[in-house]
Amino acid sequence: METFSLLIWPFMACLLLILIHTWFGVHILERGIIFVDLALAQFISIGIACSMLVGDYRMPLAIGFALFGALILALTRRIACHVNVEAFIGVLYIFSFGVCSLILDRTAHGMEEFKAILNGSILWVTPEMLGSTALLYGAVGLLHWFMRRQFHDLTFKGEGSLWVEFLFFASFALVLVKSVMIAGVLQVFSFLVVPALLGRLFLRTTRQILVAGWIAGTLVSSGGIVVSHLLDLPTAPVIVAGLALLFFVSLTVKALSCSNNAS
Repeated sequence: METFSLLIWPFMACLLLILIHTWFGVHILERGIIFVDLALAQFISIGIACSMLVGDYRMPLAIGFALFGALILALTRRIACHVNVEAFIGVLYIFSFGVCSLILDRTAHGMEEFKAILNGSILWVTPEMLGSTALLYGAVGLLHWFMRRQFHDLTFKGEGSLWVEFLFFASFALVLVKSVMIAGVLQVFSFLVVPALLGRLFLRTTRQILVAGWIAGTLVSSGGIVVSHLLDLPTAPVIVAGLALLFFVSLTVKALSCSNNAS
């Protein structure tokens, strides 16, 4: 009973993360900007690192960098004729990584803080943190429901104004602020990409991909939390490795089935 009460909150946090990030993952994969989550999360981490340096203003700084990063990404369609968008996102990531490292080098416990940004501390999530996260994710979900046609056209048709593009990335960035603080950059990236990829391996409609991604992400996360607790391992790397392993196995199954059908 004590173990259950300890692990239920991290499990609920993973469930929330999977629900919202798989939805964004469908859009990100369709648009072909796979590493945008990693770059934007790392850009937000500059704000988190700055707050560690000045000793306060963690949330305002993180939100400020999130919205600035969203504005940068909203302009990527406009620069696509000059530079490959994925290359631009890669440069944004290494810039953010480098600047974050430089800032944390000036803090008292830079390496520990850097590991916390990468891996998060989802095992120590509190009901209060979970409640505020659910409210934010719910608000973003409502926004995407009311603007589902505009966001659909933006992703699947490449049509939409700059303000719609910014609104999409701003909502994504605000989600990432909470997600990175709870789960860290690595786990957030895996929740965005891998569940949606697993769904796309075998299914075609958005609804089917979402449901498959939610189920796979929930099963791996719950198993990863239990394994990390029993073996005293860091939770985020266990979940990330579990999701990646499931993807590799599924890809192998898919490739073998296609080879058998072809023969």
